[in-house]
Amino acid sequence: MGDHVAAFVNALGLRQVDVLGFSIGGYVAQSFVLTHPHLVRRLVLAGTGPRNGEPRKNPRVSEVAANPVPVREDFLFLFFSPSEASQAAGRAFWERRHQRKDADPPSSVQTMKAQQAALMEWQEPRGERFTYLKSIKQPTLVVNGNDDIMVPSVNAFTLSQHVPNAQLIVYPDSGHGALFQYSELFVAHTKLFLEA
Repeated sequence: MGDHVAAFVNALGLRQVDVLGFSIGGYVAQSFVLTHPHLVRRLVLAGTGPRNGEPRKNPRVSEVAANPVPVREDFLFLFFSPSEASQAAGRAFWERRHQRKDADPPSSVQTMKAQQAALMEWQEPRGERFTYLKSIKQPTLVVNGNDDIMVPSVNAFTLSQHVPNAQLIVYPDSGHGALFQYSELFVAHTKLFLEA
């Protein structure tokens, strides 16, 4: 997938890009920057983790995440912490999300199977654990919620400890969707980081 991103960037004729990778997109972003470092100026990794990071602990997560058309309650469970404040932020995001007139179609079963295969491959060890992260030389912003059940929050700390030029922001009372719950703050932090 990282090679596909490179092909897309090259097709657009761009010399360098800033990359935001969220969730599985963070795995793709890491692969992209490792195989095509000359194309990446700065890297933002949100709600994601390293190869062979700490796995999910809650067995219900995989069951709910497998729903091809998640309902609001699925989304609130997976992306927001159980507190009333976080759930309210999740409901507000759900409403904003459904105001889009150009909504993406649901993922096909084939796509979901391919994504699951990619997730399983990402969990496989390759060499000494986390060593590859030292090869990421770009300034990197790691962002996560403090209670992420999809990609456990400890993985964000691991990224920040092993990527040489990384900064870490952990938003309180939030989960996998911390960047949606704290959208204005996330945009402000990311803007500061990209303009530094």
